[in-house]
Amino acid sequence: MTIVSTTPAAPAIVGGSPAFPTGLALMRPTLPDLPALERKLSSILASGCLTNGPTVKDLEERVAERLGVQHAVAVASCTSGLTLTLQALEARGKVVMPSFTFSASAHAVTWAGGEPVFADITPDTLCVDPESVAAAVAGLPDDAAAITATHIYGTPCSTNMLQAVADQAGVPLVYDAAHGLGSMRQGEPIGGFGTAEVFSLSPTKVMVAGEGGLVTTNDSALAQTLRLGRNYGNPGNYDCVFAGLNARMSELHAAVALHSLSWLDANVARRNELVEAFWAALDGLPGLRRPHVDAGDLSTYKDLTVVVDESTFGLSAAQLAEALQHEGIESRRYYHPSIHAQQAYRHLPSRDLPVTSQIAPAVLSVPLWSHMSDAELGAMADAIVRIQQHAAQISGPVSRAQVTR
Repeated sequence: MTIVSTTPAAPAIVGGSPAFPTGLALMRPTLPDLPALERKLSSILASGCLTNGPTVKDLEERVAERLGVQHAVAVASCTSGLTLTLQALEARGKVVMPSFTFSASAHAVTWAGGEPVFADITPDTLCVDPESVAAAVAGLPDDAAAITATHIYGTPCSTNMLQAVADQAGVPLVYDAAHGLGSMRQGEPIGGFGTAEVFSLSPTKVMVAGEGGLVTTNDSALAQTLRLGRNYGNPGNYDCVFAGLNARMSELHAAVALHSLSWLDANVARRNELVEAFWAALDGLPGLRRPHVDAGDLSTYKDLTVVVDESTFGLSAAQLAEALQHEGIESRRYYHPSIHAQQAYRHLPSRDLPVTSQIAPAVLSVPLWSHMSDAELGAMADAIVRIQQHAAQISGPVSRAQVTR
């Protein structure tokens, strides 16, 4: 699909008609065959078994088989999964992690008793830079407790290099794989790398449960601890062996996840098709670039993100977001501000993160969902072209509300 702007019509922000008068949402969960899902949910409700039942076990077994790992542990959220994993690994010291990621990545470290130490990202993939991780670990002699890395937007990290750093330091490597269920690294499914990988199944993800998460690992002892931890640390006799959480996934959420799992490959393929069409439509447009995905890798494209070069595009990412809002097109600044600049973490020692500091203000995620139509994608791309063509007219102060949304 090739989309070319053929109209000089002004964008909505300077008086033109909006591309989407009724709005274009950033995301919409894709759940085909709702009647089949409704029948499964009705069956669960009729059984009276709403938690700790066979549907969760079925989900865990199917995910483990798909990803080629020994264990998949269903949890209430990716955040609870990360927290429990780091707690089980006794990562109560300094945890080296990217600042350019969702805040929950650091919240989990904090709740598990650790302290984030932020590393920089690579300017091409926007994933954490193994060299920056190595430098951060080297600056923490005998004090590093773990490394965490995020497959940002579904783009796989440099897993081999990160594992080498972790092995050299003798610390566990945990992946925040919130975006990565369905991604591949050099032909291997994301899920079996590092000590553990933790997925999200919230409504913004490619595979959804409503709310929920999964921890995958080949460490049997870790899996056993996680199963205890998601149930308060209670082995069954109420004599809790450690301070766990209520982090169980319900049977109803597991049913939604199983339904979504059956469509995962098709949805990832469709998102890749849409992303390629989007960038083909913007071919030749100055000032926008895409995050790089290594040859041989597959991204879920949980987000369709552009990096805006204000000097050549003519507008900043914040100004582009405001212009898109006038078109009825929703967007998000994933991830600005980065974690080290957020109020909750400003008390930590400052670190030099030049790439993160440059990239974070320049990123913008625009709508993408697995059942998006070619026409919707085309109209969005055309709107961006028209906005850039009128950049000089649009440029000016951006509302505080838009900058901080």
